[in-house]
Amino acid sequence: MARKIPLLALVGPTAAGKSELAMRVAQRLETDIISADSAQVYRGLDIGTAKPTADEQKLVRHHLIDLVEPDEEYSVADYQRDARQLIDRLWRRGRLPFMVGGTGLYLQAVIENYAFGTRGKDEALRARLNAEADRAGLEALYQRLKKVDPAAAAKIHPRDRRRIIRALEVFTLEGRPISEQVERTRKGESPYQLLLFGLTLPRPLLYRNIEERVEEMLARGFIEEVARLLGRGYPRNCPGLQILGYRQIAAFIAGEMDREEAVAEIKKQTRRLAKRQLTWFRRDQRISWLDRSAEEGFDRLADKISDQVKEIFV
Repeated sequence: MARKIPLLALVGPTAAGKSELAMRVAQRLETDIISADSAQVYRGLDIGTAKPTADEQKLVRHHLIDLVEPDEEYSVADYQRDARQLIDRLWRRGRLPFMVGGTGLYLQAVIENYAFGTRGKDEALRARLNAEADRAGLEALYQRLKKVDPAAAAKIHPRDRRRIIRALEVFTLEGRPISEQVERTRKGESPYQLLLFGLTLPRPLLYRNIEERVEEMLARGFIEEVARLLGRGYPRNCPGLQILGYRQIAAFIAGEMDREEAVAEIKKQTRRLAKRQLTWFRRDQRISWLDRSAEEGFDRLADKISDQVKEIFV
């Protein structure tokens, strides 16, 4: 049997410091970074997604960012296809594939034999579901999803329009819940030789980092970034502008929230996101957790990861 391609991954909650640690690891291993962030796939969404800067991308090449426009769909199946093709290319070029991000579903879709439906997309059905959401309210669609696929509904936010509609689309097209895909996935073996790390912080420090990151984004021009996207004609209900942070800033610009309310909501929802991310990743017993503290700085953690890579993959 042919040897599996090695795959290194660094995951964890938002604002834990994954990007800074990943830069140091990538430089030590002389490799690239494969983004596993569902928000960074959108062009023009830079500040609010903490996308790597131009200078950072000069130091380490980043892949699977800036793939689609804010009003375009990009599914987990699309990511699985693109990431697996990229992993093969990097390995053939002698570079260790290195995934970094906080979107657990992206990671799972790549490292597992994640089972997707056979029918793909149905734009007409999506249009009908969107029209129904506009007419009857998104809550009506969410309640329907709770009836046909309670397992999926439990993992989808009641205001996540895109994922609610996608789950209903899959149920309608496939005749079975989207949550069954996850169950079929668990029966498969990973196509890769895995080395997985998770980065976290004690919760008070993590929440402090979240508060500081939001303020830094605002100082860097987050509001102006959202205004530019709206000025280019992207509707507020398009996929990119439904992302956490962008949704709240768009509401502020529209006069539906004041600035203080929008910022407080972003911070609150980001804390909740971090909690959900930790819950998701903690379920995977293959992940070795690194606790970032004053005694364990980025350089020392990067050395730990690099040393284990050399022990296992050489």
